[in-house]
Amino acid sequence: MKDLVEYLVKALVDHPEAVEIMASHSREGDVYEVRVDPADVGKVIGKGGKTANALRTLVKAAASKTYGRVSVDIVTDD
Repeated sequence: MKDLVEYLVKALVDHPEAVEIMASHSREGDVYEVRVDPADVGKVIGKGGKTANALRTLVKAAASKTYGRVSVDIVTDD
């Protein structure tokens, strides 16, 4: 699943070499934290969060039968 998240995010950004995906496990399921170049944060989030929501929907749909619950968090360094 991490590979899918990485593939999707790298397709969105201008600096794919800066994309980092951290996977962790919690009681609620797997969590994927996405870090990108600060210049690309807006591209990953999208206007009104639409791109981020679409990314989450795709990952949840792909993981629904095999992986259970997953979530995708976009982490910014503020």
